Amino acid sequence: MPKTNYNSKSDLEHEKDLQRIQKLRLMDDDFMSVVFEDKACSQFLLQTILNRNDLIIKDVKTQHNFKNLHGHSICLDIYARSISGEEYDIEIQRADKGACPRRARYNSSILDANILSPGDDYQNLRETYVIFITEKDILGYNKPIYHIDRMVREIDMPFNDDSHIIYVNGELKNEDTDLSRLMHDFSCSNIANINSPILKDRIKYFKEEEKGVASMCRILEEMREETAKEVAKEVAKEVAKEVAKETTINNAVVFIGNLLSEGFSLEKALILANVPNDYKGAVIQQVMNR
Repeated sequence: MPKTNYNSKSDLEHEKDLQRIQKLRLMDDDFMSVVFEDKACSQFLLQTILNRNDLIIKDVKTQHNFKNLHGHSICLDIYARSISGEEYDIEIQRADKGACPRRARYNSSILDANILSPGDDYQNLRETYVIFITEKDILGYNKPIYHIDRMVREIDMPFNDDSHIIYVNGELKNEDTDLSRLMHDFSCSNIANINSPILKDRIKYFKEEEKGVASMCRILEEMREETAKEVAKEVAKEVAKEVAKETTINNAVVFIGNLLSEGFSLEKALILANVPNDYKGAVIQQVMNR
């Protein structure tokens, strides 16, 4: 593993980053993003999952945002389009919660909503795929892959709306299939044990080559900075809450004290002061100690 010229942090912190990089897997969100922003790697991924060697990717983006002006926006792990027009959302999920069926439904709807322009005919909707690669078998049927498509139940026939949802089971990685070998690669941190040559070369770049390692170090540094900002925001929120609470209590104590001096009962004074239930105990205690 080469030494890099990235010197924006202490040697100890830099060494820890180098160790973290060696442990990264394709199942790790940030590492997956840099590996699969490469079009050839994303094309290999989709060809393997869909068992389609004819699939050619036109363009690919990782961590791609789709804005919803009237509701919940989404960030797709991998968003790809093929030269034949299909659109793909690929989500890498280690936690079961993030791959629930309703999230798949919602992602599919957002893809559709961003395909048509005003005035377009519905026939212009392109074929879409929402694909979840999950570390565990969250559907629980011990299958390597699950294909979900709408059906007409009364005649047991497909609805043919060209909207597809696929779950890939990352637990089944020891079978003699291309998909199983791909799932093995997703869970593997050791470059020597990667099956796919195209993935191995890309992973090697970020783990062993100087420019790639420097790039990963920058990403880890940015992650730390972002985490620090989020922590600072949360701390500021908590401080603001405490200040607001203290101000509310102090104002209530002064107001109630004035009412008591005018002959109001404590019960009546609390009602007139409109003290929140969460603060009543502290207000009463301070009033009694005055």
